[in-house]
Amino acid sequence: MGEKREILRQGDDSFVPTRVDAVINWGRKYSFFLYPFVTACCGMEFMSYAGPRYDSDRFGAALPRFSPRQADLLMVVGTISHRQGPILKKVYDQMAEPKWVMAFGACTCSGGPYNNYSTVQGIDTIIPVDIYVPGCPPRPEAVFDGLIKLQRLVQASPGWNRPRHRETADLELPIIEKAVP
Repeated sequence: MGEKREILRQGDDSFVPTRVDAVINWGRKYSFFLYPFVTACCGMEFMSYAGPRYDSDRFGAALPRFSPRQADLLMVVGTISHRQGPILKKVYDQMAEPKWVMAFGACTCSGGPYNNYSTVQGIDTIIPVDIYVPGCPPRPEAVFDGLIKLQRLVQASPGWNRPRHRETADLELPIIEKAVP
């Protein structure tokens, strides 16, 4: 989706007319308010990413929020068990639109090496995911690559007053029943 820009000149003044939603999306892509949902070993690499060496502030994702109501980027970091699934869904539902989700690590993306009864095999079975950052754990450079791709997604999203179209029909959580001997 290309954007039409034309520079109008009148004397020494010039300006670029554009759509309001393009300007708002431009500002939104540099101001992520992230909510870290950290559960397992990938949390150590998340701390490295969030530290001063990598300077996540240049991508607009510096200060984490500790309430989902104040966040627009949910970073799910680490293994999610079936007992944590409803909590993750509740956190996601509490976030205001527009909201984005980043799956951080192999366990979050696909269950990782844990193919058993207690581990969710990818959080996209619970909530919709916008960006997958694979790795065990992913390096901070890979997370920044995911952030750059998320910035492109935000810039191309529809208008600021319309929620994005999501495939968020009520996703059913799998119910684990105990086997009776």
